[in-house]
Amino acid sequence: MDSIKKFFDKKVKDAKFKKAGQGLSLTSSPGRQPSSSHQLPRQRNAPTHDARVAGAAALARFEQQTKKTDVDWTQYAIKAQARKELEAERKAMEQLKLTESEAEDFKPREIECDSASVLAVQGVYFYCPLLGPEIATYNEIKQQIKEFLFSQVEEDKGVSSCLIIHTCNKNKEKVNVCIETLCKYIENILSNPTEEKFRKIRISNKAYQERIEPMEGTKEFLEAAGFSVKELPFNDATEKFWVFPEEKLDDLSTLEQLRDALVSAEPLRPQLDRGTRVLLPAEAATQIDLPPEFFNMTTDELKREMQNRTKDVERTQMLMTKVMREKLEMREIRKYRFSLIRVRFPDGLILQGTFGVYEKFAEIMTFVRSRLVNDWRPFILSLSGGGKFTEEEEDQNLVDLRLVPAVVFNFTWDPSVRDPNLDDSVYLNEETCLLMQ
Repeated sequence: MDSIKKFFDKKVKDAKFKKAGQGLSLTSSPGRQPSSSHQLPRQRNAPTHDARVAGAAALARFEQQTKKTDVDWTQYAIKAQARKELEAERKAMEQLKLTESEAEDFKPREIECDSASVLAVQGVYFYCPLLGPEIATYNEIKQQIKEFLFSQVEEDKGVSSCLIIHTCNKNKEKVNVCIETLCKYIENILSNPTEEKFRKIRISNKAYQERIEPMEGTKEFLEAAGFSVKELPFNDATEKFWVFPEEKLDDLSTLEQLRDALVSAEPLRPQLDRGTRVLLPAEAATQIDLPPEFFNMTTDELKREMQNRTKDVERTQMLMTKVMREKLEMREIRKYRFSLIRVRFPDGLILQGTFGVYEKFAEIMTFVRSRLVNDWRPFILSLSGGGKFTEEEEDQNLVDLRLVPAVVFNFTWDPSVRDPNLDDSVYLNEETCLLMQ
C-alpha cells in the first residue's frame, strides 16, 4: 500500500509541475526566454556494427528461453481445458436427458462458497481397487466395501465370509481369536470325523458367545462350511446347535480349503488417493492451509494448540537439551496423520500429492517417477534449506525423515543419467499436465 501511495503522489506532483509553466534560471530576468541550445535534446551516437550484432544475439537468446518455458504451460493448459469441456459436455448429454416439461422446471443450483476453496487440498479421500476408481471419504469407502462383500455372499459364501471376517470387524486381536476358534472347530472334525461331539457347536456356550457370535461374517462362514442350526436336547431341555451333518464326512476337502482361505485372507482396506494436482507458482503460494483431516486432533483442540504454541516455545526453549527438543519435535510430528508433498520442477510447475505419515519415502519416488515424461534414473529431490533425498532413503518413513506435515522438494536430474540427445525442458507427462487447473 505504501508503494502504491508513493506512486500516485509522484504522479500528482509531476502533473502540478507541468502546469506551472516554463521554468526560469535564477540568473535570468522574468521576460528572458531560454536559449534554443537548452531546448534541443542531445543527439546519441549510432551503435557500432559489433554492438548491433551482440544486441541481436542477446534478443534471440531471450526469445528462445521465453518460448521454451512458456509454451509448455500454454499448450497443456489449452489441452486440459478443451478435454474437460468435451468430457463435461459428453456426460451432460448422457446423464441429463430431460423431457420438455422437465426442462422447464430445471433450475441451476446456487453454490455456496466458503474458505475451503483456498486450502492446499480440499480433503483426504480414499478408494478401493475392487470397487473401481471412484473416490470418497474413508468411512464412505469402508461402508461401500462392506455392502459389496455382503452382496457377494450368495455367489461365493466361503470366500465372501472369510473377507467379511477380516475386513468388517474392528478389533484385530478379537479377529485373530475368532479365526483361531473357527479353525479349531474345523480341525477337530478333520482329525476326529467319527466323534459326534466335535460336529456340534452349542450356541449358548460361553466361548462361542464371546469369540464368535459378536463377529460379522461368522454365521456365513459356518454355513459355507456345511453347518446348519438345529435344536437338540441338552440337560433336560433343548438348545440351539451348529451341527455338521454326517453325510458330508465323505468329502472333507471343502473344509480344508475353507480353513486355508480363512487363514490366508487379508482385509480389504480403503487405499489413500494421492489427490494429484499440478499447480502454477501463484496457486502454490496462496493454497497452503491444510484441512482438518490431516490432524489427529479435533478442530477445537487444534485451535487451542496453535494459541498456546508460541507461549510454550518461549518458555521452554531455553531450558531444553537437544534430546528433549528432539522428543518434543517427534511429539509434534505425531499429531499429523497425512503429509502434503509438493515437487517443484525447473519449468515452474509443481506436482502435489497426499501421503500417509508412515508411508515409506519410496512411495514418493514412485509417485514422482510415474508422472515423468522421461524415465531417467536417478533423480534428486532436495529441500530449499538443504538436504538431498535419493533412492537411498526409500526404506525410511516420512515421520522418521521429518517430512511432515507439508514439504516442498526441488526436482533435478542426476547429471550422470541425462541424455543430451533428448529434450529435457518438459518434465511432467501429458496425462499429468492435463490435471492443471
